[in-house]
Amino acid sequence: MIGVVHCECLIYQAQSLKEKRAVLKSITARLKQRLNVSVAEMDYHNLWQRTAISIVTINQERQIVEKELQTALEIIDRMPEMERTVTEYEWL
Repeated sequence: MIGVVHCECLIYQAQSLKEKRAVLKSITARLKQRLNVSVAEMDYHNLWQRTAISIVTINQERQIVEKELQTALEIIDRMPEMERTVTEYEWL
């Protein structure tokens, strides 16, 4: 089972692309260190305060995939630098 979650997020404090990239680097590193996931920025590359990221994980059991993705979203939600606005799941 492959699970993907697509998230649109706002980064209110970012005043430049450099600041946005620092926040994205921090969150992607944290997710990859703690969970068995891959993370990538998928859209809004040139906007300072907006991003779209996708998080992917794979396992034989859907329950494990769902738990891993839910934990990833909880980590994002605990980050004061980012606010998650739109979230969509995809199952492959």
